[in-house]
Amino acid sequence: MDHELLTQRLGRQIRTRRLHRGLTQQQLAELANLTRQKIIAVEKGSLSVAIAAYAKALGAMDCELRVIAAAMPTLEEIQGMFE
Repeated sequence: MDHELLTQRLGRQIRTRRLHRGLTQQQLAELANLTRQKIIAVEKGSLSVAIAAYAKALGAMDCELRVIAAAMPTLEEIQGMFE
């Protein structure tokens, strides 16, 4: 999977979570000890933003990052789960 697509998805998820929490970009920036401009870049999924900024934004909203498969498992992988 394309790394740019991954950061864009992460940015959208962070934005959605921020909105569900009722936070403005400025409020999240203050909670995460980042600038509002950095939050904007995070929410856009910018490749120039360090992973630490994504982590700070997530942490400020009491969220964590989980790694999940981007593709469906193969039949062999599924069969291996039941053996």
